[in-house]
Amino acid sequence: MSDEGTMRGIRLRLPATSANLGPGFDAVAVALDFALEIEAEAAQEFSLAATGRDADRCGRLQDNLILEIYKDLLGSNGRLIVPLALKVVNGIPLGMGCGSSAAARLAAIALAVHFGQLDWDTDRVLEEAYALEGHPDNVAACWLGGFVSAVCEGRRVHVARADPPEAWRAIVALPAEPLATSKARAVLPATYAMEDVVANLQSVAVLGLAFSQARGDLLRLAMNDRIHQPYRAPYCPLLPLLLPLAGKNGILGVALSGAGPAVLMVIDGEASLKAATSAIEKVTENRSAAELTLCRFSRIGAGQVIDNKKFR
Repeated sequence: MSDEGTMRGIRLRLPATSANLGPGFDAVAVALDFALEIEAEAAQEFSLAATGRDADRCGRLQDNLILEIYKDLLGSNGRLIVPLALKVVNGIPLGMGCGSSAAARLAAIALAVHFGQLDWDTDRVLEEAYALEGHPDNVAACWLGGFVSAVCEGRRVHVARADPPEAWRAIVALPAEPLATSKARAVLPATYAMEDVVANLQSVAVLGLAFSQARGDLLRLAMNDRIHQPYRAPYCPLLPLLLPLAGKNGILGVALSGAGPAVLMVIDGEASLKAATSAIEKVTENRSAAELTLCRFSRIGAGQVIDNKKFR
């Protein structure tokens, strides 16, 4: 990449993601169509203008996850730190289990690859993102789009990917308060009963096929979980209210989004959104702070469109 190309600037769109999808703990995720969007140009000094969700946190130059990782990657790879003028439009709520940290870390990597002229392919990007994130599901879905299953071999991330059914929709229910992933992980037990492990294996074995084959009839069972959701439910107040809706009013399946506290509901199509929304609002009516985000599944990931060109 030439200096001229590096100075040209870059545009990024990093989709939100929902991981685990019930039984697929640290293994599966799906991309959603709201996103973190960034425009970056080389500058004399760092500047950042942010709008959208959590704009105050996203717009600070100090203690900024994207900028810290960007600088660290350039330094550790022997590159000069190129100051950036950044414009950020954030559509991903922070601390809700919608992949905000994965999007931020991948944004930093993409910026370092571009402005540091690092010759990294998708495998290397996912390797670095996995090392930073600690699990591969969100970063794979954010970078590749669609429904992904990920397995790791050392630092390397191997991914199987499928396009979610075009007709399916999603509703993400957001409570008022975020939940730190570290806290959500801390409540998990060290050991599990064999019957719980087997139940999860059965569900997750069907989950990928349900998404790839549009088997909505299987999602109610395929999104069942005994490994993390029962232990996180006390910190995710919407989950116990919404789980019983699976299989009703066009709601195919219900699960925590990532580590929570947001809840993802898969809807069988556009025509069911009104009935599904009414059912959700009814059971959450005493949770006036709950916010519902209606969206589609994104087949396009951050790595597929960078500055209007396909990332190699």
